Amino acid sequence: MQPRMHYDDASWEKSEEVSDSWVRQFLEPDILRPVGSFLVRHHNPSDPDQFSILEKGAFNISLRMKYENAGSAVIRFPQPGATMFPEEKVRNEVATMRFIHDKTSIPVPFILHWGTRKDIPLQLNPFIIMDYIDHDTNMYDALNSPECSPSDRGALDPSIDENKLEFLYRELAIVLLQLSVCSLPQIGSLDQVDDFTWEVAHRPLSMPMNELVRLGSLPQSELPHTTFDTLSSYLEHLARLHISHLVNQRNDAVDSANDCRRKFVARKLFLKLAQGQRLFANSSQFEHGPFKLWCDDFRPANVLLDKSLSIVGVVDWEFTYAAPVEFSHAPPWWLLIEKPEYWPKGLEDWCWEYERRLETFLRALTHREDKMVEQGQLKEYQRLSKPMHDSWKSGDFWITYAASNSFAFDSIYWEKIDRRFFGTVDCSTDDLWKYRLDLLGKEEKDEMENLVAQKLRDMETRILAWDPDDYTLARLNVQEETVNAKEDSPLSGKFH
Repeated sequence: MQPRMHYDDASWEKSEEVSDSWVRQFLEPDILRPVGSFLVRHHNPSDPDQFSILEKGAFNISLRMKYENAGSAVIRFPQPGATMFPEEKVRNEVATMRFIHDKTSIPVPFILHWGTRKDIPLQLNPFIIMDYIDHDTNMYDALNSPECSPSDRGALDPSIDENKLEFLYRELAIVLLQLSVCSLPQIGSLDQVDDFTWEVAHRPLSMPMNELVRLGSLPQSELPHTTFDTLSSYLEHLARLHISHLVNQRNDAVDSANDCRRKFVARKLFLKLAQGQRLFANSSQFEHGPFKLWCDDFRPANVLLDKSLSIVGVVDWEFTYAAPVEFSHAPPWWLLIEKPEYWPKGLEDWCWEYERRLETFLRALTHREDKMVEQGQLKEYQRLSKPMHDSWKSGDFWITYAASNSFAFDSIYWEKIDRRFFGTVDCSTDDLWKYRLDLLGKEEKDEMENLVAQKLRDMETRILAWDPDDYTLARLNVQEETVNAKEDSPLSGKFH
């Protein structure tokens, strides 16, 4: 069994092609000049010095304007091909950052201006203009193995000093605790009503939703369109989304008939657990909330540090929404930097290393909780250390991880969830699905075999089945027009 489902390679290739083509235009002065002038007009009209690309991330490109007085500002655009909901993502992120700035002491960039595609010169994409936060390094570099190449996936330095690690974990704990104190009445994304009021008004736009459309060829119509009032309704939606992903991913979702059956059985059983409200032992306690602010993209790389390794800024609040409290009660997966499904030595080795570092993290978290309780910033019942400890020991950690990570779902389900609910069977994990077939009804088994037949037919061809956003489609059209123009040129083919 593979540690994760493969991406639809046809969708992935097209996504990268569109994104790379769009980013390359920022090397052209005719693009940089009007964008730089626009940024200056909304930030500081005097003394602009240097305008250049600051960073190309997974979803955005950021450009920085330096001023002669040493100040700086950043303009950031979501990348077509990488971001499937650019307008929605920017709107949600602005509301979230302003909420965090108002309700917590977490240092986030101050937003100077933002707008839609039509508000920016050349109509490049929606944008955010914000202050640049000066920093010396980031949490990822502070935790990462020094031997790790920039082109490789990072992992926690195995030789890191324990005192240094606990200090860095304490810094991260401050952010998690402050986010968990924010209570919201529904599951969904924030909208700013006025300068001092926010409400949960939009669907919970998550990173998995973006990736399912971008890399899983999931039609956008399969995604949620509303907020959620209860834990159980949201978990059932996530479980159904896993099934839709398996059904709709056109290429690379399965590698054999039995692989398809294994994946189908896992998703159907997870859905049954969700429908029976069995996934969390104490689910009824938080069925109606309160729900907590949750960021899918909160990780060490987005935490900025000064020379003393103290936090000076936290960036990239895209894909932040009010989520079930169980998400906040699960200890963070990023303690080892690397995700379990990518761990080179396998899931069990990841667990061994993680549990060792979790002990350090919970000690650091408790230290911060004690300080905040003493200073009146935290109530005793708002501590996270015990819920996180219990989540790991009970296995609830894996429920939240499987629910929100569709591509990693299968190995997590079979190795960490199935036996907890359906008992131990004396067989290999790869064959466990065969012993669970009796838990499916006849209609479900027929549905499974129909899906197997469809997937085997699909494997005979490779077709791009992609439902991206209008901005990405517009960029695709531009690329095709450029290619056609070159092919139709009277000079085409005359030079070698």
